[in-house]
Amino acid sequence: MSPDSINLLRSKVFDKSKWMQLPRDVVIGHDVIAQIPAVCDDLGLGRSVLIISGDRTQEVAGERVTRLLADAYDIHTFRAREISLETIKQVEGAAADVDFLIGVGGGRMIDTAKIASFNTDLQFISVPTAASHDGIASARASVPTVDGNISLSAHPPIAVVADTGIIAAAPHRLLASGCADIIANYTAILDWELSHRIRGEPLSEYALTLSKMTAEILVKNADLIKPHSENSAWIVTKALVSSGVAMSIAGSSRPASGGEHKFGHALDRLAPGKGLHGEKCGIGAIITMYLHGGDWRGIRTSLEKIGAPTTPKEIGIDDATAVEALLAAKTIRPERFTILDMGLTRESAEELIRMLYRE
Repeated sequence: MSPDSINLLRSKVFDKSKWMQLPRDVVIGHDVIAQIPAVCDDLGLGRSVLIISGDRTQEVAGERVTRLLADAYDIHTFRAREISLETIKQVEGAAADVDFLIGVGGGRMIDTAKIASFNTDLQFISVPTAASHDGIASARASVPTVDGNISLSAHPPIAVVADTGIIAAAPHRLLASGCADIIANYTAILDWELSHRIRGEPLSEYALTLSKMTAEILVKNADLIKPHSENSAWIVTKALVSSGVAMSIAGSSRPASGGEHKFGHALDRLAPGKGLHGEKCGIGAIITMYLHGGDWRGIRTSLEKIGAPTTPKEIGIDDATAVEALLAAKTIRPERFTILDMGLTRESAEELIRMLYRE
């Protein structure tokens, strides 16, 4: 009897599923902060809102957001002086009787709103006042602890309202840091591909391609990134949002975080308060691109053009500490395999740091 005539096995169906969260509304441009009421109305999140900002960012944009929404919404405000576990708990308490949140500020304020939003099951709108890293549109948040910054997975904002006039007015160092964070995508995806080949880690071609394209846009336009230029703010902010979307597609920070980020987080532990997140990742990208055999000089040149640091000395970190950070990188998120997890010796680490100063 032919086995074809025996119908005992259940027919297989395609059962792969994936939950992907993306911002629903993204508004970028000159004076788009005026569109906050329209965005809130479009989202239909409710009529009670908690606006989270810092002292400086309240003056820069928070007060205007409050005025714009005051006629139609019940406004509550929380002014955070730092991002900490205690501050996040306080924000969550303040959010007990509201329908949604708005985070106004730089990376720390956005991350505070992001984590509080996740923990309270309330949506939040991201209103960045600076483009210093890709957290403005991603699901990842960074929280400082006694052991250094820790990266948490929350959820992305339901909307991003990025006023390029406000962002361009911020210190150029913040914008350059955001550029460096995006350029570091180049090495993040190389590490992802390496882990895929060596350890069989799942790879998303869509997320990888989007991440690489985003980095390429900034490298190609490095000459256009100038201080206090709205065009520069436009280019960088679009790239940061695109990088956040790549992470949402992947379901992790893999498209934008590899060995260069592990190096940056190790520096956070060894030299807290020195350098911005993107600055450290940019320096790490030069090193990891060298290890991958890629165009590390091209990465360095692009960072120099946009005004981002390329050596530890430029962010107030001595070379010996940078060497220790390279060696400690493998202890940061050890489940995430990168080229820095392949047995780097102290001698090699010392040579890599010297290489950063090479002409």
